[in-house]
Amino acid sequence: MESLVYYLLFLTSVVGLAFVVERGLALRWRRVVPPEVEAAVESCQSPADVPMLRRVCQQHDSPMSRLLIIAADHLDWPKEEITGALQPRARHELVRLERGLVVLEIIVGIAPLIGLVGTIIGMMGLFGDIGEKGMSEAAKLGQNIALILRATLGGLLIAIPSIIAWSYYTKKVETIAVEMETLCDEFVRRQFREESRSRSADVPRARAGARDAKSEAAVG
Repeated sequence: MESLVYYLLFLTSVVGLAFVVERGLALRWRRVVPPEVEAAVESCQSPADVPMLRRVCQQHDSPMSRLLIIAADHLDWPKEEITGALQPRARHELVRLERGLVVLEIIVGIAPLIGLVGTIIGMMGLFGDIGEKGMSEAAKLGQNIALILRATLGGLLIAIPSIIAWSYYTKKVETIAVEMETLCDEFVRRQFREESRSRSADVPRARAGARDAKSEAAVG
């Protein structure tokens, strides 16, 4: 049983370390919100710039790029419908970003429990030896006490870094989600604002054309 406890603690630590490293690489800011895409959003001031934005997003594939491509493909829709089309895709991207965090959360819970199991096994062996042989075999008693301490320490040493990583990555995903929502909203609002300005500029020209037509008709 002692070797089983050590094996479970080792396995838990390896799995936890693997997911900490994997999420650290996957949640790099440059990989989720590439600077090139962010700069392209800032440069996209009118519908004429949309092809440039789409090209940059295709060159730098990322969660942010995929959301912007969806928004760019539906600019002929009403603004509310574009927002509705973005929401399911945004949730899908967030689920992908959060992948693996649940494993860290599980490790935070089970690592101390595995340590507790080791502690109980060590105490059972300790009191069993005391009941059978008294305090005469100090080496055997020391072995059980060592199991108690090692199991408890091992569980805590695994759980503490895991909960730190889980809290950090969870907060980072929230920050990334806010940034992606802000960029998408800024892009959509800018395109509709530019469209409204174009329509407003067309109205005086249309009125001027109508007045010129009336004047010509009157002269004729």
